[in-house]
Amino acid sequence: MEIEELQDRIVKEFNLFEDWTEKYKHIIKLGSKLEPLPEEDHIEENLVKGCQSQVWLVASLNGDKVTFKADSDAAITKGLVSLMVRFYSGQTPDTIINTNPEFISKIGMAQHLSPTRANGLASMVKQMKIYAMAFRSKLTT
Repeated sequence: MEIEELQDRIVKEFNLFEDWTEKYKHIIKLGSKLEPLPEEDHIEENLVKGCQSQVWLVASLNGDKVTFKADSDAAITKGLVSLMVRFYSGQTPDTIINTNPEFISKIGMAQHLSPTRANGLASMVKQMKIYAMAFRSKLTT
């Protein structure tokens, strides 16, 4: 699926909910469906810096596509990282680097996250783009 189509799909999905209580419940539900991260990946080097909660993020390159796996020790944060994994996994490094998750502002999430959660979400996106840059350099050498 093209990443712009995925952005639109996420916006439509969140527009089905009438208020932010329902949207938060949906975010938590998304986190509960996140594929478990193996215990051996819960290590310091996989922690996303800048998150108040612990967020572990692992990336791999499969052909020319990046796959992300993640986990968190907090329900809402786990839901947020699961949304970002869904958004960026299966995309090329260039697509990840060049595409910002505009759905965050389109669904009003930016205004409804606490400053610490918003910073954590920005840190997740930044770390995913760093992985993508590293994989892009691998693909071009």
